[in-house]
Amino acid sequence: MTIILGALAGWIAEKVMKFDTGLLMNIVLGIGGALIGNFLLAALGLAFGGLIGQLVVAVAGACLLIYVYRMIKSR
Repeated sequence: MTIILGALAGWIAEKVMKFDTGLLMNIVLGIGGALIGNFLLAALGLAFGGLIGQLVVAVAGACLLIYVYRMIKSR
């Protein structure tokens, strides 16, 4: 389920950020985004439960990863 949710989150983030990647990178972005998003929310004392909540967190985290990647690459 984690891989499927990660792939979906990575795909959504890819479309939102207009960043062309493949299936494997979408999975990595989605899972990494979920980890980063949940870490940041926990630091703020917040949490989203359920499948939809975790998908939203994963997409937001994946978008953040893409943004950071673009910032590093542009230097």
